[in-house]
Amino acid sequence: MTITEIDILVSGGGVAGLSAAAVFGTAGFSVLCVDPTPPITERDAKGSDLRTTAFLQPAQQLLDYAGLWQHLDSHAADLQIMRIVDAGGETPEPRLTRDFNASDISDRPFGWNLPNWLLRREMVARLEEMPNVEFRPGTGTKNLFTREAEARVTLTDGTQVRARLVVAADGRNSPMREAAGINVKTTRYGQKALAFAVTHPIPHENVSTEIHRSGGPFTLVPLPDHNGLPSSAIVWMERGAEVKRLAALDTADFEAAMNERSCQLFGPLTLASRRTVWPIITQVAERMNGERLALVAEAAHVVPPIGAQGLNMSLGDMRVLLELAQANPERLGDRDMLESYHRRRHAEVRARATGIDLLNRASMIEARPLRDLRAMGLGAIYSLAPVRKTMMQMGLGARG
Repeated sequence: MTITEIDILVSGGGVAGLSAAAVFGTAGFSVLCVDPTPPITERDAKGSDLRTTAFLQPAQQLLDYAGLWQHLDSHAADLQIMRIVDAGGETPEPRLTRDFNASDISDRPFGWNLPNWLLRREMVARLEEMPNVEFRPGTGTKNLFTREAEARVTLTDGTQVRARLVVAADGRNSPMREAAGINVKTTRYGQKALAFAVTHPIPHENVSTEIHRSGGPFTLVPLPDHNGLPSSAIVWMERGAEVKRLAALDTADFEAAMNERSCQLFGPLTLASRRTVWPIITQVAERMNGERLALVAEAAHVVPPIGAQGLNMSLGDMRVLLELAQANPERLGDRDMLESYHRRRHAEVRARATGIDLLNRASMIEARPLRDLRAMGLGAIYSLAPVRKTMMQMGLGARG
């Protein structure tokens, strides 16, 4: 049996896992990142992830530190304005529109949006530049054994890894979390999301638009132009049965449905990718650490795709782990470091998950009087400038 000794094993080669490998590799640690499924790095390839990720300002700073941003910058679409539209009246048309402009709190955009398939392509390219980092796609974790001094992980290719720290970035059904016996609390909404890309005749002008009616938000996030036309990524959240119906429609009927739901704010939308369906849940692990194990990203927390919080919370996990590791490198992965990580992150994660849960429940409201109340609440928040600015700053993410 081959034995590999390293500082950090990252379990999971999604956007979060690849980010973690680059962050800790840049900090000088030896890193092995594994994932049983090789990343799909072409937009139109079968199984590609057509969702997008909006990196908010603190996340972008961490990517810059890790040498990732120079790979991503030219592909990113700026997010200058977050626009909330309430269309919860008798007919699907805007009745209240409020803009949250990044210029109110910063001289930079709120964030930058990129497709997940492209993120994986560029992140893999960054790891290939790093002599102290190895990415091993097609290889997963088989079992985990820990003791006070180290973790031992057997991989599916037969390798036994001895690591000072295991970073579990292996998704909402994390094998490493389960091996460590860490439980999760899961909230289900009977809701799913359609993710796809569109083109439209009216430019988005770097405005991310969230349209509320019922069932969940219909969100258009700016993308770079596609085939010479303005383009946006859409996440359309609805009750599960409705998503199943929409996903089965032919292209013409689906375009008619999405144009009604979009209120034609950007003119007629044209489908520019296949449609993918994703489940919507809130899930928070009881703890964010085990012996020689740190949970990050969806292994630790899953939230509905509202307010660009998901991966930005994940990079918040990594930022805190990095600070602790750099403060005392000799104690990488020991009990004190990981207890500190749990204390610094878990309360904030729970608070954000609770807030996003409330926002999602509000967006699902179907009863007309409650939809009216939701619109009144949005108007009240926006009309108070200090409250509006505080909401924007909270959205960018406080340091954990």
